[in-house]
Amino acid sequence: MKRVLVTGGTGYVGSHVAVDLARRGHAVTLLDNLSHSSIGALARIHELTDRKCDFVEADIRHRDALVATFDAVPFDSVVHCAALKSVAESVSNPRAYYDNNVHGTLVLLDVMGQFGCTELVFSSSATVYDPAGDPPFDEEAPAGPVNPYGKTKLVIENMLEDIAAASDDSRFVSLRYFNPVGAHGSAKIGEDPNTDPSNLMPRVLDVALGAKPSLDVYGTDYDTPDGTTIRDYIHIADLAAAHTSAIERVDEMPGHTPINIGTGLGTSVFELIEAVRDASGRDVPSQPAPRRAGDVARSVADPRMAHGLLDWRSERSIADMAADAWRWRVENPAGFPVPA
Repeated sequence: MKRVLVTGGTGYVGSHVAVDLARRGHAVTLLDNLSHSSIGALARIHELTDRKCDFVEADIRHRDALVATFDAVPFDSVVHCAALKSVAESVSNPRAYYDNNVHGTLVLLDVMGQFGCTELVFSSSATVYDPAGDPPFDEEAPAGPVNPYGKTKLVIENMLEDIAAASDDSRFVSLRYFNPVGAHGSAKIGEDPNTDPSNLMPRVLDVALGAKPSLDVYGTDYDTPDGTTIRDYIHIADLAAAHTSAIERVDEMPGHTPINIGTGLGTSVFELIEAVRDASGRDVPSQPAPRRAGDVARSVADPRMAHGLLDWRSERSIADMAADAWRWRVENPAGFPVPA
């Protein structure tokens, strides 16, 4: 059992990580400033676990709040999920992304060092890779993020690399996510964006639910079997399990270790639409739209390092992802309930 702090703990990834950690016997404290998540997630997390997770409402950039949190609990490890994550927003407001993601991580690392906490599992991203590379991407693929969001993730990874090189005690793992989708199988927790989502699955679900009339498919002339872009989608529950595996093995990995978290399989836009049609029994009208700047034809992980170092493999199919995402949206049309 480890005492684990999960930053961004009431967000989409953080909430699923918290449930998986707690169910596997770890003592979990959640920290979140609630700017992009709901306090309503906390009750659902408690409902899904056999133990109560402590919650701290705080911002990772606020050193005094972090010091008080670490002073209260002698954490063994940190799972760092707190971040701004919209590619489009990062382009329009890069200062906010460097302030929150990079500066916030540095404050967190400083406080961890002050309290002798040397184990960190960092939520990184496949956006650190050069999209012009040749997929499937392994961890040695060239870096070359093309937007400020991806650049902040690479800056943080470089920071972790340098800090680890200066210390024999540091154990840092960067999990490079590909495309998390789906929801917990119970439909108690799932993706609950408080802004108009730019990622594909929520937009497809909006159309299936009738909230939007049709789906814009950005590019139907790519060099792929059906002309649409191909991405490596991973079920959020599989992603959460990867974090727990990393927490349970991080002490065996000195220095900084980047690890891809994906299925190694690609799913096109039209294939994802079809999976949602099958899961929902609803039509999902779509229409072609111009390609978006920066999109590439194919982005797929080589997950073999995760298989070896973490003893982890994805278990759920694209049909499972669509079915669980659909069930979450149908059973929670307004997202998480707001506590009275």
